[in-house]
Amino acid sequence: MLAVNEADIRQLLDGVRSGTLSADDAVATLRRLPFADVGDALVDHHRSLRQGMPEAVYGPGKTPEQVTVIVGELLAHGSDPVLLTRGSAEQISTVLAAHGSARRLGGSVLWRQPRPWRTSAVLVISAGTADQPVVDECLITLAAHGFDATQRSDVGVAGLHRLLAHIDEITSADAIIVVAGMEGALASVIGGLSAAPIVAVPTSVGYGAGLQGVTALLAMHASCASGVAVVGIDNGFGAACAIARMMKS
Repeated sequence: MLAVNEADIRQLLDGVRSGTLSADDAVATLRRLPFADVGDALVDHHRSLRQGMPEAVYGPGKTPEQVTVIVGELLAHGSDPVLLTRGSAEQISTVLAAHGSARRLGGSVLWRQPRPWRTSAVLVISAGTADQPVVDECLITLAAHGFDATQRSDVGVAGLHRLLAHIDEITSADAIIVVAGMEGALASVIGGLSAAPIVAVPTSVGYGAGLQGVTALLAMHASCASGVAVVGIDNGFGAACAIARMMKS
């Protein structure tokens, strides 16, 4: 079954025009637009056409059965990649048992990962190893949108020489996601080294005065490096989607 992205709509119309698809089959597909009611959720099949990015499934707050139904709807009635983020161990085991193998990275699962088709060189840099769960969310979301991103981890400002060892990658990147907790200073450092679009992700990593990411969030917003964009605390998914909107190729 087709969903509602531009390529699928064109394929649907071409099929009816050429006679390889009956009008009844086309109508059956269009009945699911713009969303499908699956009981506890209204699955948005129209999002890819509106935004250029398909709906993703957010795990927290949902039962394993609800996640399984929503993922199943997206797989059965579309051709886009299907991404589950922040799934629990129970959610992931249940949905994989129902819908087959997929790429798993941290708490995220991706079905129908596309071949990398975007040419932009995207770099994901993190300050510490403890930031890795947010990095994983960035990387798998970027993969869902066709990027083959490069990762550099544990290069925070407490050991600046570790970061400067990668200066050529930093200055040649087309876009950079900076993931950092504690005081969030890495975003300002990268912003002073690179002319590329930069999206900063504060993480909840840090001691008492880190306030579960609030200190890093405010520091990134107050960065002296001009033009650094900032998403919410631990929001690796949002940072990757921001890059997908910025970088059209």
